[in-house]
Amino acid sequence: MASDMNDYFNKKKKEEQKSGGGFSAPKPPKIDLNLNGRKAGIFWVVGGILLLLVLAKPFVIINEGERGILSTNGKYSDQSLLPGLHFLIPIIQKVYIVDTKVRIINYTDSTDRGAATGEGILLKPSITVLDKRGLPVAIDLTVQYRLNAQLAAQTISNWGFSWEDKIIDPVARDIVRNVVGQYEAEVLPIMRNTIATQIEAGIRKSVQGQKNSPAELESIQLREIILPAKVKEQIERVQVAKQEVERAQQEVERAKQDAIKKETEAQGVANALTIEAQAQAKANQLIANSLTPGLLKLEQIKMQGKFNEALKENKDAKIFLTPGGSTPNIWVDMKTEHTQKISSKE
Repeated sequence: MASDMNDYFNKKKKEEQKSGGGFSAPKPPKIDLNLNGRKAGIFWVVGGILLLLVLAKPFVIINEGERGILSTNGKYSDQSLLPGLHFLIPIIQKVYIVDTKVRIINYTDSTDRGAATGEGILLKPSITVLDKRGLPVAIDLTVQYRLNAQLAAQTISNWGFSWEDKIIDPVARDIVRNVVGQYEAEVLPIMRNTIATQIEAGIRKSVQGQKNSPAELESIQLREIILPAKVKEQIERVQVAKQEVERAQQEVERAKQDAIKKETEAQGVANALTIEAQAQAKANQLIANSLTPGLLKLEQIKMQGKFNEALKENKDAKIFLTPGGSTPNIWVDMKTEHTQKISSKE
């Protein structure tokens, strides 16, 4: 009996070990991947379309400030695509994106060339020009322009995607050489504004005169005129001499003003003396005109009376009669010690 029980438990234990601890794990469901017939055809068509959309990308998004040039079997469309979402036929059609924002060409040989580059900025060497006498001159210029958005497709069709290197660059160099070549190097700094105006007018006329107006010019700036070293030295010497002449002229003008000031002051003094003399003469004339014979006689009588009164007190006084009688008498007081000594000596 005991052996039968042991056989039972051993058999049970083996079964539990085979089943993983007494619990049987659920079996995964079987998927039938063996598609055939109509269902298989639909699956492969849908998968092929999705794969084509991923690889071919039959649409394009054009951002603001850009235009799309549609090419169908290598032929460009006459009208450019506006900003937005556009669909196209893969393989047969292709869209090229072109920039219609403002672009810049900097003509410069400056050492700070890295700071002058960036998105939409092209850097080119300074424009070398020969002046009227054949001396080399370098011109630093900045040209701001943009692709004509309305006629972008025609411009690309006629000039290609390197249109600015075929229109803007050669025109700018040609106009600068023609304008600067009319002047001598020494006068270029003096004529800077005139030269800048002529360069801008020439470039605008040439670019806008192109067929279909491929580009719109925003601004043209003449930044710097780089002269040969000898010419710069000569100009500096002329400037120094000119400053010395101006300084001498200022000193002469200052001396002239001082002389005029002194002359004016002297003239003022002379005029004052003249006016004073004239006033004194006029006063004397008025006095002379007022001295009538009767008035003089009256004055003589008054003076004689004073002498008479004085003689009453000082009997030692001497009286000298003056000829003509215009002045009554000269009275000398003999009481003073000094007068008495003079009288005793006489």
